[in-house]
Amino acid sequence: MKQSVIVSLLIVTAVPTLLFGSEPSAFGAGDLSSPEPYGLTSSEKVILETKDKLKKVASKSKSQASQLDSLRERIDGLQSIVESIGRNTHNNKINLEKLKDEEDTSMANTTEYQTRLSESIQQNKKELEELKASLLEVSKLLDDINARYVTKDEYNTLVTSVNNFKALVSKELKSGKKISGKASKTSSADLYNLAKKNYDKKYYTKAIANYEELIKRNYKPAYAHYMIGEMNYKRKNYAKAISYFKKSSQLYAKAKYMPNLMLHTAISMEKTGDRAHAKSFYKAIIAKYPTSKEAQEAKRRLGK
Repeated sequence: MKQSVIVSLLIVTAVPTLLFGSEPSAFGAGDLSSPEPYGLTSSEKVILETKDKLKKVASKSKSQASQLDSLRERIDGLQSIVESIGRNTHNNKINLEKLKDEEDTSMANTTEYQTRLSESIQQNKKELEELKASLLEVSKLLDDINARYVTKDEYNTLVTSVNNFKALVSKELKSGKKISGKASKTSSADLYNLAKKNYDKKYYTKAIANYEELIKRNYKPAYAHYMIGEMNYKRKNYAKAISYFKKSSQLYAKAKYMPNLMLHTAISMEKTGDRAHAKSFYKAIIAKYPTSKEAQEAKRRLGK
């Protein structure tokens, strides 16, 4: 919100300017790029949750793939060692057999050599047992990772659901454009009256389409934004309501509906969990419009 709009919307002589310093950021509800987004619509929440799930799945898959590669390398290395020890053991046994057949070797030397070979064989057996235990441990780790590993099919299923959701949103948007296109043949003044009639009958979907067309034509855009905000407020789409109220106040801050706009903005902030900014708006309404019914409602809500 520009500084001039903030001044005309909130600053009054009887209230310090610090009272309204938080209002510009208060209109940040529904911003998905924010580190801590708030006041999201149901569609925005699904998008944000799906985005977080995809990020977590990608991170988990990358981490688990790295662990698997590391374990495979360890297994390959252990397998090479096992094979090497096996070959050495086999060779030692052959040498021991040859030693028995050599008649010209003295008994003392033979006994000493046999002892060394036996000791070597025993050491090799011990190392083999230790390696087998290590391999068993690694195998258990692999089984555990495989049990929790996110498969490619699971990942693709999640991506497909996201794409289907995008397609659904796109279809709804196109449908809204078709409704708007039918109204383009109507004059702006007649369309303005039609929008009001649809609103009074609570045909909000049609009324929103009418006011959106009026915004495109730049015909009373401040009021059109305000009315769309009101309908989103009535539908409890509080984040959307705040965004339209914000734009309306930017376009025309002295409109007669400003007390109601500010009150519904404050209530929407309160509903989305932004109590601090809601409190500031309630105080601003009381200060700027002290005799209005909106000020009385603001006092009542502050009392809670």
